Amino acid sequence: MSILGNLEPKNVWNYFEEITKVPRPSKKEEKIIAFLLDFAKKNNLEAKRDKIGNVLISKPASKGMENRKSVVLQSHVDMVCEANKDTVIDFDNDPITPYIDGEWVKAKGTTLGADDGIGMAASMAILTDNSLVHGPIECLFTVDEETGLTGAFEIEEGFFKSKILLNLDSEDEGEIFIGCAGGIDLVANFDYKKENVPQNHLAYKFVVNGLQGGHSGDEIHKGFGNSNKIANRFLNIINEKFNARLSVFDGGNKRNAIPREAEFVFTIDKSHEQALKKEFEIFKKNIVNEIVLTEKNINLSLESAKTPEFVIDLKTQNNLINAVYACPHGVHAWSPAIPGFVESSNNLASVKFIDNKIQVVTSQRSSVESGKKDINNMVKAVFVLAGADVKIGDGYPGWAPNPKSEILTIAEESYERLFGKKPVVRAIHAGLECGLFLEKYPDLDMISFGPTLRGVHSPDERIEIKTVKMWYEHLLDVLKNIPKA
Repeated sequence: MSILGNLEPKNVWNYFEEITKVPRPSKKEEKIIAFLLDFAKKNNLEAKRDKIGNVLISKPASKGMENRKSVVLQSHVDMVCEANKDTVIDFDNDPITPYIDGEWVKAKGTTLGADDGIGMAASMAILTDNSLVHGPIECLFTVDEETGLTGAFEIEEGFFKSKILLNLDSEDEGEIFIGCAGGIDLVANFDYKKENVPQNHLAYKFVVNGLQGGHSGDEIHKGFGNSNKIANRFLNIINEKFNARLSVFDGGNKRNAIPREAEFVFTIDKSHEQALKKEFEIFKKNIVNEIVLTEKNINLSLESAKTPEFVIDLKTQNNLINAVYACPHGVHAWSPAIPGFVESSNNLASVKFIDNKIQVVTSQRSSVESGKKDINNMVKAVFVLAGADVKIGDGYPGWAPNPKSEILTIAEESYERLFGKKPVVRAIHAGLECGLFLEKYPDLDMISFGPTLRGVHSPDERIEIKTVKMWYEHLLDVLKNIPKA
């Protein structure tokens, strides 16, 4: 039984619901690739895939539009797979469960995958609707956007022919994006020694959850809490006051998601038990007071735990605490050229015990290449000074705005004609694949736009229903008004 089938536009929502049934974690896109190729075959559409897994499906121009410029509609097939702690799901095999909540579509306990499933659905709707007016169309579906932009990095020259690209991976209806930040990841690994739990020590578990999380680019400026920072702050207090010993720390998940949950297990001499509980209540009150305006659902708990098998050595414990405390998180610099636009930022994404190491994952972004290197070096210095082994990813370039873009002018005029108001034209601090496409297709004229999404990269992800219809009408009108070749 269809859950979303009565929403408008029906064909877009029907395809989106089909997409939610196909598992598509980043780097595990085989099922969604097969789904797309089967879709093309059933609809007699020309399709191909390249070595990395990108899929291109083409559709000829409608009658009378054969002389228009060709356009490529681009979306990515993978999704960020995040679930609440109490949600049981196997993202490799299980479907997402969407539901309607008032004006929004959400998923039960998980990310929805509207980033960028809705872009895929719109492309599929256009490919199968023969009543539409448009020139030649290519629909490009790229792989592994969320964890490495691999599909865009590895796309082959000449894989698509169009000189106009419409990226369908933005999250604010009524806004047209003409530039984006570049990014780079840094991973720090701490070696540690296992030691016996000291005598007369009791074990406790500290948990912070209920934070908003969200996209580490598009929402980094909103002042949301970072679960790793909050947990480490309490760990620092009990380390200094009670000589607590850390056993395990587990906070955050994806590099491009602001961490919303964290927990750690520690031991403490039983003589400090009552003082510990008082300190926790003070800490809880202080944290809630500090971020109550942005994090109304924050939850902090301290409970007894089973005695762990080991604690880590004090030197590593202190180095980890100091490094996580010193590591910047959030906005590093605002753009002097664009008011209210984040230029550089860092996301302290996760702290985990993995393969006998403590791994800290961070992600730096900047719309200025030198700024990206600067914030990356700052984070690197923190962890090098703390004795960690630091590895830096390859990174990806930003996309420099082109205010004189022909397709931008068409999209602006179309929006104003349809809705009687001007769209907002701006750059985005999040990463898009557009910058990478320019490296192999330097003549591309590009814009990015989409319906309104919120809570992206977290189980709070949701898409505003009415904006899908507005965005899709805008997209169709842009295609109708593509200039002659």
